[in-house]
Amino acid sequence: MSTPDDVELPLKGLLVLDLSQFLAGPSAALRLADLGARVVKVERPNGGEAGRSLGLSDLKLNGDSLLFHTINRNKESIAIDLKSPEQLERLKRLVMEADVMIQGFRPGVLESYGLDYPSVHLSNPRLVYGSVSGYGSVGPWRDRPGQDLVVQAISGLPWLNGNRDDPPVAFGLSIVDTLAGTHLGQGILACLVRRGITGKGGLVEVSLLESAIDLQFEVLTTYLNDGGRLPVRSELAGAHPYLGAPYGIYRTADGYLALAMGSVTELGELIGAPQVAAFDDPGSWWGQRDRIKRLLAEHLVTQPTYEWLSRLEPAGFWCAEVMDWPDLLSHDGFKALDMLQGLEHDSTSIMTTRCPIRIDGKTLTSARPGPRLGEHRALPERVHE
Repeated sequence: MSTPDDVELPLKGLLVLDLSQFLAGPSAALRLADLGARVVKVERPNGGEAGRSLGLSDLKLNGDSLLFHTINRNKESIAIDLKSPEQLERLKRLVMEADVMIQGFRPGVLESYGLDYPSVHLSNPRLVYGSVSGYGSVGPWRDRPGQDLVVQAISGLPWLNGNRDDPPVAFGLSIVDTLAGTHLGQGILACLVRRGITGKGGLVEVSLLESAIDLQFEVLTTYLNDGGRLPVRSELAGAHPYLGAPYGIYRTADGYLALAMGSVTELGELIGAPQVAAFDDPGSWWGQRDRIKRLLAEHLVTQPTYEWLSRLEPAGFWCAEVMDWPDLLSHDGFKALDMLQGLEHDSTSIMTTRCPIRIDGKTLTSARPGPRLGEHRALPERVHE
């Protein structure tokens, strides 16, 4: 499975050098590759980038973790020892021809190799230079290693999740890394647009912490303008600390039901719960949030999820069954999106997700897994197609 030939990929012809590792930088480079750019990973000769051995399970392809292949599919790889003058010079020649360079070294590391932005800008002023760090290039945390869970903890995110009596609850995925990669990709694309107008490249900087803070713009803005009062999580069915009843997830007789914003009075009438319908003052939906949620929890657990959906969905009330992955993958709604693709190498094949972007109505896929370390060592000196 691959992107149809009739799709004119918007970044075709651009060369991206990816010197980053783990998730944030490589995910930004992956999206550029999905959109047509030629992405070359630049890795250390011994072991390659650390993400090759960072696995979520013991499943591997070509000796590398599945995680590596999900983030580095459709890329090429060259092995460069930065401490070798000859190999460093070769990399600098590639940088002179590149359109984009992405790096995730700690602040100051690349300066000693002449690969920091001021240095490479002199040799290639059209280059868009993307840099991702844990905490930015200034301040007391600048040299601290950036890691998703650690940044979540510092940013305050875990205090938004769970119920009132729960300890801080972290996200069940690398949300900060993923967001930082998205922000980096956005900044790079913006600079490429500017370069198309002015001919000038530029420096794009993002950090995990700034992305984690930006993720909280809605609730943090409320806090900053509400006299410094901290949000209070619900006693149960916690989902958003600043939203009143019924917002949350509730157990039913056979599963779980998510209820979003809506009239508590109407909800009570639709599910046949007069004690809930009696809350006809919208002000009480926040002031009496926990009491209303307790009543809802007691009522909703008496019937299966389908029963509640059959009443709420026809009335336009925002709700959904809480699905697990088997439920999601087997549903016609998921199948219609065609979100999965295969990565194939020799006789081995793995399934992963495709690029979520469509161009001219077409999905963007590629069957090529992540490259072997140094697989493209014969890459010609002139790398543009």
